[in-house]
Amino acid sequence: MTDLKHKFLDGVTLKTILEELVNHHGFEELGLKIKIRCFTDDPSINSSLKFLRKTSWAKKKVEKLYLEMKKIILNIKI
Repeated sequence: MTDLKHKFLDGVTLKTILEELVNHHGFEELGLKIKIRCFTDDPSINSSLKFLRKTSWAKKKVEKLYLEMKKIILNIKI
């Protein structure tokens, strides 16, 4: 998983990760997958970025979901 993480997260900004997740899932589904208020209560990219940059556990969950999404899209076997 570490190699996959480095491959897909290297050079990718948190904003890009979040935008791709929102485009793929939408905020409603993100809020169901990751239980944080910035995805459920009046969500926006900017407010979510502000929270995620301050909260490492939430950022890790977002990165993990992003990697899972990439794995499914690219049909990568781990």
